[in-house]
Amino acid sequence: MVFQQRTLFLILIDAILVNLSTIFALLIRFDGEVPQTYFAAFFHFAPLFTGILIVSFYIFGLYRRAWEYASIGELIAVVGAVSLGSILNVFLGYFLNNETFPLPRSVIILTFILRIVLIGGSRIAWRLFRDYGLGLKRAKGSKRVLIAGAGDAGVLVAKELKSHYNGGIEIVGFIDDDVSKQNMMVQGRSVLGTRRDIPRLVEKHRVKEIIIAIPSASGKEKRAIVNICKEAGAKVKILPGVYDLIDGTVKVDKIREVEVEDLLGREPVKVDLNDITHYIRNQVVLVTGGGGSIGSELCRQICRYQPKTLLVLDSCENNVYEIDLELRKTCPQVHMIPLVKDLRDRKSVLQVFKTYRPQVVFHAAAHKHVPMMEYNPEDAIKNNVMGTYHAAQAADMFGTKKFVLISTDKAVNPTSFMGASKRLAEMVIQYLDMISKTSYVAVRFGNVLGSTGSVIPLFKRQIAAGGPVTVTHPDMVRFFMTIPEAVQLVIQAGAMAKGGEIFVLDMGEPVKIMDLARSLIELSGLEPGKDIDIRITGTRPGEKLYEELLTAEEGLTATTHKRIFVAKRGNILPELIEEKIIGRIINGALPQHERDALLMIRELLPEFKEKEARAAAPKAPVQRTKGHAPLEDTEDKGTAGQWAGMEKAGEKLVAGAETS
Repeated sequence: MVFQQRTLFLILIDAILVNLSTIFALLIRFDGEVPQTYFAAFFHFAPLFTGILIVSFYIFGLYRRAWEYASIGELIAVVGAVSLGSILNVFLGYFLNNETFPLPRSVIILTFILRIVLIGGSRIAWRLFRDYGLGLKRAKGSKRVLIAGAGDAGVLVAKELKSHYNGGIEIVGFIDDDVSKQNMMVQGRSVLGTRRDIPRLVEKHRVKEIIIAIPSASGKEKRAIVNICKEAGAKVKILPGVYDLIDGTVKVDKIREVEVEDLLGREPVKVDLNDITHYIRNQVVLVTGGGGSIGSELCRQICRYQPKTLLVLDSCENNVYEIDLELRKTCPQVHMIPLVKDLRDRKSVLQVFKTYRPQVVFHAAAHKHVPMMEYNPEDAIKNNVMGTYHAAQAADMFGTKKFVLISTDKAVNPTSFMGASKRLAEMVIQYLDMISKTSYVAVRFGNVLGSTGSVIPLFKRQIAAGGPVTVTHPDMVRFFMTIPEAVQLVIQAGAMAKGGEIFVLDMGEPVKIMDLARSLIELSGLEPGKDIDIRITGTRPGEKLYEELLTAEEGLTATTHKRIFVAKRGNILPELIEEKIIGRIINGALPQHERDALLMIRELLPEFKEKEARAAAPKAPVQRTKGHAPLEDTEDKGTAGQWAGMEKAGEKLVAGAETS
């Protein structure tokens, strides 16, 4: 009903303006002394001409547009509607008046121009009043806002603030470091200076809030602006990413508080879509650990590249359920199969590969929490080493093209059982790459922001609880990367893989955990040491003060992607891996206790830097495996044919798996 009333009101206004345009045209043409015959002709044809124009306006959708947001598009629609109606009027006028138009031709032209001015002006008048007229009556409590960034993002933010708050927010102006924009007018407001002028402008204009609208800015630049704003005493908000600029979709709810992730961010990752599409499109892709932080993001991004089938495997039923529910809603076109399986169950793993024949595998399943694995080292080895071996061997047996292991910087010169287990997993896939047609690679990177158990969610919970924020050591530093960024680079590395490489991702500059804690407290509007204490708790078992991305014998080789490097292959001793890792897995002789786990790791990783207490553990005889025959060719090769001494190449196991 409201819509009908609005439409009828607009039709009435348009009918008046259409006729006024003709009257004004006659008055202009005849200098105010219009002959009576022309007025008579005008009143005779007015109902018909008016009706035609109203129909034309309706055809062009003038009554379905929200004119309070009128822009160039709406004005073009007005010109089109007036043009169509005027042309029809001229044709009818000539036809109904015996091939002579009832009014002078000059009046026709003037009428056309005046109709565009009056109809378009009426539409734009409300927009101008809403944007500027309402601003004359600012509420006493209106918030004074300064926008950092006078580019596309800043313009869209200014438009959205004006339309959303109806005068409740007063935009003081813009700041921008681009010299060419200084003193220019943007959305009716001036560019008042650069970031260095923020303190002066905040004081002069009584600015309460500053909105950072520079999506392309690096984390370093954002940190600098945020620090200046804090010193000036203004609240800071941010427009998060470049994706908000697509099709001008900036909304008020996109503008949020500054998060620490914004300050740590770097330039957006650029990927080679052709390479990625080539090796994923129309392929069966398996993601192990598909319900975890990294695995679930892998699934989301892989869906963009149109796989034939996506296999999401995880030992946690709830995790599989959540990502399955999400992807079926967001990516209904992708054929997805949820699999609740444990990689330590070899028969189950073989059955998955036999049934679905994945062509690309991303192996993200792992125990990853360093302190937790210090108390459960034997399970770190079983899950991270044996689980990797089961999946990687099955990939060889059933013709997988690429196998990508998600590794960690903690695998370099490990001081923790978790790190050591991941280094052993790297060694396993490098060994398998030597004997298989499958391309096995590892991708090594540091901490990811927002993953389960990471430091930032912990700090946020501690701040919400009133503190203290706990830091293990004042000099603790870590590399950080966002989950989407890390996954993009992992998928790109998979496209570049030829086999045997350990790819190392550019993690940027390391960040002090103490600085991270202070930033989070300050971003919460609190003061470190006054409102929230920071408590030093001491390093945890297996924890390093700093992480490394390379061992002493490794070096970096550049790739075609500036954010991805290849570590030079270290010395892999096949006999050692066959006996000390694979042989133990096959014979069920993996460690059952912490001491056994320590002894196994010492044998394989002389660089393992365990705690002194562990180093002083009683020396027990090294547990040797029995029944491990040398690898040799067999008739059923699995690709390279090396599994005869390991339960006859798995045919017996697969047959057993079919009945399990």
